[in-house]
Amino acid sequence: MRFEGTSAYVATNDLKVAVNAAIALERPLLVKGEPGTGKTVLAIEIAKSIGAPMLEWHIKSTTKALQGLYEYDAVSRLRDSQLGDERVKDIRNYIKRGKLWDAFVSDERPVLLIDEIDKADIEFPNDLLQELDRMEFYVYETGETVHARRRPIVVITSNNEKELPDAFLRRCFFHYIRFPDQDTMRAIIEVHFPGIKQRLVGEAMRLFYEIREVPGLKKKPSTSELLDWLKLLMVEDVSPDMLRERDPKKLIPPLHGALLKNEQDVHLFERLAFMARRDKR
Repeated sequence: MRFEGTSAYVATNDLKVAVNAAIALERPLLVKGEPGTGKTVLAIEIAKSIGAPMLEWHIKSTTKALQGLYEYDAVSRLRDSQLGDERVKDIRNYIKRGKLWDAFVSDERPVLLIDEIDKADIEFPNDLLQELDRMEFYVYETGETVHARRRPIVVITSNNEKELPDAFLRRCFFHYIRFPDQDTMRAIIEVHFPGIKQRLVGEAMRLFYEIREVPGLKKKPSTSELLDWLKLLMVEDVSPDMLRERDPKKLIPPLHGALLKNEQDVHLFERLAFMARRDKR
């Protein structure tokens, strides 16, 4: 059971090593990196690569660790008891299994994605320590212990919005997905747009990496945003020569809304254009 990348996902050698090390150690793979570098998609592609079932648990700011195990619907049970429903005699009718429970009882070894764990409360990772370590949990309402039939392959993503506890980090294999270099980026583009004109790719990438290096940029454009931009450039039939344009009045690239995602960065480019025009006088 080894991950070697897929036709739809360009994985660097370092990333392949990290995935396979986590599988061999049977530890969660904690993946960090800039937004848009393919952290979430990685888990999906691992599942495709090794032919495993895929389970996704997307974390929100209100998510509690217990929701990954199960939820007990006491309100519905109370309502049914008032209505004389026979279902109230079995409390299991009011227990909803969470993603971890589904992963533990899966017939095949699944891939479990815990996406953006840093969005939740700071105690969230600590609340999952025992379950991820021992691969079991106790259901208080029924008095049963749920054991994992086989240890799932757990991929946990983080955008570094919060520091994760040391005790949690000790139980993970860590990998930081570095922003793709130009060769890797060309391979990613070719996967998404086979046969795309290389002159257009060359000019778009030159401009894209220049934008990322602009000092003071609040949000650097990501890989996914470059792909969106390239798609728009092809739809609008923008020529490579238009991207090469060096007119100070046109420092903001065409269709820049795919790359610059807040008004501060747009204003920054407008100021740069103004300064370039002033310097030319």
